[in-house]
Amino acid sequence: MVLCVDAGNTNIVLGGYEGQTLVFLSRIATQPALEADQYALQLEGVLALHGAAKPQGAILSSVVPPVTGALRGALQLLCGAQPLVLSRALCPRLPILIDNPDELGADLLAGAIAARARCRMPAVVIDMGTATKLTALDAAGAVQGVSILPGMMVSLNALISGASQLSAVATQAPAHAIGKNTAESIQSGIVLGTADLLDGMLARFEAELGGPADVVATGGLAGLVVPHCRRSIPVVPHLLLDGLYEVYRRHTGLSGAKISE
Repeated sequence: MVLCVDAGNTNIVLGGYEGQTLVFLSRIATQPALEADQYALQLEGVLALHGAAKPQGAILSSVVPPVTGALRGALQLLCGAQPLVLSRALCPRLPILIDNPDELGADLLAGAIAARARCRMPAVVIDMGTATKLTALDAAGAVQGVSILPGMMVSLNALISGASQLSAVATQAPAHAIGKNTAESIQSGIVLGTADLLDGMLARFEAELGGPADVVATGGLAGLVVPHCRRSIPVVPHLLLDGLYEVYRRHTGLSGAKISE
């Protein structure tokens, strides 16, 4: 089994692949204060919970420098070998047409690799977590650029903390866009407003890409928001892990990967 780990600012998503099968998908909280052995215990617990075999190898992507070293150490403890850590150097076949290709985050790299394998080009990857990110790939599969905006929960928390008469609400979609009370009104703006924001940004991306794009969404909040977009967009919770597994397969020569170009 190959263990793929994507560390974000809020959650760490992990999944195990055997041949062409994702055998489990889980997530734990990102905790910058933890040491390698503490993360190793958490990861061991997840593997045991899912009845997963000891990993033969691992690959990590991280956008949280304070946890990268600890997770690398934890994965080495679990696998008995150094994990791969995703960087542009591991993706030589991915053209990145931005001012400084080294600025492209590991999560965006993983999403782009996965999109090239599963989508028609041009394509847009939506990743909804602490930040909401849209990555544009052109007709040749090159990364043309990215849009980054505050994530839905970041926006909600900023709204509540900055407006004295507003309080926390359940993060769910309202039945109507026109709210009849404060909670519904906030839910309308946060959930439906974010969906319409995505619709608008996708239209702008397609105009700059020169035509319709294949769109795929991932991230912890995608399942709540994306169904309210005006177009049908598949939500793939393990998209970034698929990209990591593809990179691992290419780098190690492992056959039977889940996705391929």
